[in-house]
Amino acid sequence: MENVTIAFAFTSGILSFLSPCVFPLIPAYVTNLTGSSFENNRIVVPKRMLLIRSLSFIIGFSIVFVIMGASASALGKLFNHNRAEIEKISGILVIVFGLQMAGILKLRFLMMERRWEAKTGGRMNLVRSLVLGMSFGAGWTPCVGLALSSILLLAGSTNTVYNGMVLLFVYSLGLGIPFLMISVVITYSFTILKKINRNLGILSWVNGWILIAMGFLMFTGQLEKISAWLSRFV
Repeated sequence: MENVTIAFAFTSGILSFLSPCVFPLIPAYVTNLTGSSFENNRIVVPKRMLLIRSLSFIIGFSIVFVIMGASASALGKLFNHNRAEIEKISGILVIVFGLQMAGILKLRFLMMERRWEAKTGGRMNLVRSLVLGMSFGAGWTPCVGLALSSILLLAGSTNTVYNGMVLLFVYSLGLGIPFLMISVVITYSFTILKKINRNLGILSWVNGWILIAMGFLMFTGQLEKISAWLSRFV
């Protein structure tokens, strides 16, 4: 699998985490996962509980994303004889998603929101943390949806189902690692959360232009050439 696609998947995961429809909700997810409380500008919760339940949450949405990757790759293999055409169409769609995220396009149908909410009433435990993570993975928000759709289109153009699963697993890591880090940080202070919140618009713009660039590479079939060039420096 190309180094460029792996890097793109991981970067998209990080920028999805920093999107305006995910990042501001992190305190709510953490309090829901742990049953914690706010005190002195921080979340008060035992670190061990936080880490275990956050990991369970991350595993939950990773399972859903990997299944999506496998499905996209399997579907792509059905049309393997039209791979060149599929890559061009996928490239165009990714460019459109990028233009939307960068704020250049304002297509209302791409901003529709759909979520599957997990009912986790009662005391949260590992199983419910996993279910909440799967619910998050199966949900659809405007910001994550555009980046995730782009990764799925990329997975659909991979050679094997395994490659598609790896691609979505890497995307999950990009989303999950910063989630875990910020979850720990806000047990000390919300200050960094507030600072990042002020720059979410810029981060969304950056994410949009990354999608545009990736879409252009997909459309022109340049991914393999760039990956081969980069491999000289690895």
